[in-house]
Amino acid sequence: QVQLVESGGGLVQPGGSLRLSCAASGFSFSSYPMNWYRQAPGKEREFVATISATGRLTNYADSVKGRFTISRDNSKNTVSLQMNSLKPEDTAVYYCNHQGRFWGQGTQVTVSS
Repeated sequence: QVQLVESGGGLVQPGGSLRLSCAASGFSFSSYPMNWYRQAPGKEREFVATISATGRLTNYADSVKGRFTISRDNSKNTVSLQMNSLKPEDTAVYYCNHQGRFWGQGTQVTVSS
């Protein structure tokens, strides 16, 4: 079965950086795009970034463009999200997503001084 396990969240000060990782299993990872979403308290889950199956194409939400970078390692079945210049409004639970319907358990990111 499909399993997605996120890691790397934590507490960081504004302007800081974090790197999230998602370990995937149960499907042919290198054949599919992968996505990151986030959900802030009291808000709906929102799209953050996507990467194509080969990793050559990426797309980002306007709110994170230029600060976040999505990448993948098809040899390790992992997808990562490098987050720089973090802002308090980036505080959310971050989820790895496959095909729009499979989700990990999420990892909490808190940006606060």
